[in-house]
Amino acid sequence: MPDPPPSSRRDLFSALNPVRASRKRDFDAISVAGLRIQPAAGITVRLSARVMACDFAVIMNPGPTEQIEVASAALELVHAIEGWLSIYRESSELSAVNQTAAVGPVHVRRELFELLQKAAEIHMRTDGAFDLATGSLTRLWRACRRDHRIPVQIEIDAALNQAGLKYVDLHVDSQTVAFRQSGIVLDPGAIGKGYALDEAKDWLGRFEHGPDSFLLHGGHSSLLARGGHNGHSGWPVGIGNPLFTEKRLGTLLLCDQAMATSGSNIQFFRHEGKRYGHILDPRTGWPVDGMLSATVLAPSAALADALSTAFFVMGVEKAQRSCENWADVGVILLPFPDKGNKVQPTVVNIPEELIVWDEDQIMRP
Repeated sequence: MPDPPPSSRRDLFSALNPVRASRKRDFDAISVAGLRIQPAAGITVRLSARVMACDFAVIMNPGPTEQIEVASAALELVHAIEGWLSIYRESSELSAVNQTAAVGPVHVRRELFELLQKAAEIHMRTDGAFDLATGSLTRLWRACRRDHRIPVQIEIDAALNQAGLKYVDLHVDSQTVAFRQSGIVLDPGAIGKGYALDEAKDWLGRFEHGPDSFLLHGGHSSLLARGGHNGHSGWPVGIGNPLFTEKRLGTLLLCDQAMATSGSNIQFFRHEGKRYGHILDPRTGWPVDGMLSATVLAPSAALADALSTAFFVMGVEKAQRSCENWADVGVILLPFPDKGNKVQPTVVNIPEELIVWDEDQIMRP
């Protein structure tokens, strides 16, 4: 296993202070044998690094020092993935695809090709609610936001004509990518962190002295859990309150699954009194309105990431129907409340005993 560069190793190991499991940030009440109790305090070891414009972390139960080396290397792997997946690096492989695939087919590494195949499948199964070929729309809205204005429909229509996986061809035999329309920009923002967590999880499982139980997170909105913590069958993780970000709606016991949340409670702007979120409907080009958040549980973090965005775009009723067609996928949907400050969660395919709600913050049907 290669050693990380000295500077990177210093950054990683600066986060090795033990964390008490009773800290509000990481743990809350869970359900055990039908009783609402607080989990006993425990110790965790945390390694973190700044990657993909957010904090990635490996959280482990105390164990042999060898597991720390394995976890350190897993974070280095995430750095390497960013090197070929980021569209904010002109030298990355995905940037090269965006720059030249409209001219002719571009051969890509197996990992990137398989990720694009996965994205195309999710795109098809969500009726286009998830689409990573919408970089032209994102750029338009970012430019308009800098200019303190809202794009007009003719600008959105022009961006839509240069967006969509319908214009992207994936050739399996040659492992190449080609665009049938100029201006296409593949943006992995809604699936890239999840993909990196999946790869980190696989890395941790390759080594005899790697951690048996761990919680991975990328920017706190994407998580992946294996094993349990402090005698529990999983890892207790908080369900954030989109209306009051300093509070939690409850706690979920994450058991050998990934979890991802999409919402616009933090990233949004106002123009002429109206609120516009940062998540765009790839089919219309306009920001999604009417949803607070969508939290998805899935077998892989990439799938959880992508579906949380798709379900957020769909809205409650369509997302609920779509979720029922995905094996091993569950979702917590939070629309804007009709009145008052309490939200009314819609939960699909998640066992009730895995969630403990804060009854003071939610509205029961």
